[in-house]
Amino acid sequence: MIRLRRDIKRYFGYSDFLIELYFNLFSPAETLSHLESNETSRPLTIRVNTLKNTRRDLAQILMNKGVNLDPIKWSKVGLVIYESQVPVGATPEYLAGHYMVQSAASFLPVMSLDPQPNEKILDMCAAPGGKTTHIAALMKNTGTLNANDIHKGRLPALVANLHRMGVTNCTVSNLDGRKIPSLPIKFNRVLLDAPCMGLGVVHKDPSVKSSKTEDDMRICTETQRHLILAAIDAVDVSSPEPIIVYSTCSISVEENEEIIAHALKHRWVKVEDSGLEFGAPGIVSFRGKKFHQSIEKSRRYYPHSNNIDGFFVCKLRKIQDGKKEKVQTHKQTADDVEEEDLAEERGGSLLLKANYKQNQAKAAANAPAKKQKKRKQSKKTSGKSNASAKRLKTSTS
Repeated sequence: MIRLRRDIKRYFGYSDFLIELYFNLFSPAETLSHLESNETSRPLTIRVNTLKNTRRDLAQILMNKGVNLDPIKWSKVGLVIYESQVPVGATPEYLAGHYMVQSAASFLPVMSLDPQPNEKILDMCAAPGGKTTHIAALMKNTGTLNANDIHKGRLPALVANLHRMGVTNCTVSNLDGRKIPSLPIKFNRVLLDAPCMGLGVVHKDPSVKSSKTEDDMRICTETQRHLILAAIDAVDVSSPEPIIVYSTCSISVEENEEIIAHALKHRWVKVEDSGLEFGAPGIVSFRGKKFHQSIEKSRRYYPHSNNIDGFFVCKLRKIQDGKKEKVQTHKQTADDVEEEDLAEERGGSLLLKANYKQNQAKAAANAPAKKQKKRKQSKKTSGKSNASAKRLKTSTS
């Protein structure tokens, strides 16, 4: 097995960290299949903009231009392009906003969100706007859609796509998603397509193979933990459908199921059926860790089995406002609970918790010495006070 890992690492050019991650997630045969799929691009797909056209009519127009295509069976608005005599990203129809060149996997979070007309919806990490414009189309340009992105440099592409696709019900903001719950507005539904390691789209960025490290994973998961809690807090629980959809274009358990487990632990939410027709179920047992059984309702997508980008989609329903208070055992103090939560927010590191327990043990061992030192200091201070009083009495006499 060691030799197999070494050979695969050398052949495909992955870091030890990612090879270990893949072998923990898949069998050796499936790992090889997955890595081979990362070496080839996914089929080119487009999403029809139903604000301006229908799939049937657009397909006919493109076929007349020499485009060989088929409808995507599991989507009402998707087309897969096999070959084309014209540049698909530069046709008059594209420039007029009749379709978006978009990964098929990125249709899935919006399908699970199931936006409805006249709702208030937030796309928390919106740029460059593929999912945002999909949401607007399903809302039929009614209601209120807020497209937010923390990266100012990505906003021009987002705004350009909103204009090209004819979206008129959307406002754009440049905020840290973690601060959105403090705004005086709540939403009926929130889509959080969280920033991630991109382990499901390695074919688009091969540098991921050697550049991603454990530190990157820790930083990503810490951000994801904060964002999912903010997304939940931004939802109006009195809405008919107070829904949050969490998605990533990554396949690691740390960025997906563990983040959902964190949300279930700290907020009043439950996992709902994703509403998606296909996909592998979420993982509920991983390397000795057990997650809530309902996480199985989430959906996983892999390049080697679905021929789309690697993706994770989970649908949550908010059932109550506020935080879940952690139950203290008779041996735990409030400080213990607070420190455990802090350790978890820093990446769920067992090492941090272990260090905390060691510090607690050292503090307990040093407690008698500290008490004795305090007594000596107290006696010394008392002696000084008595001497000062005597001097004062003598000088008065």
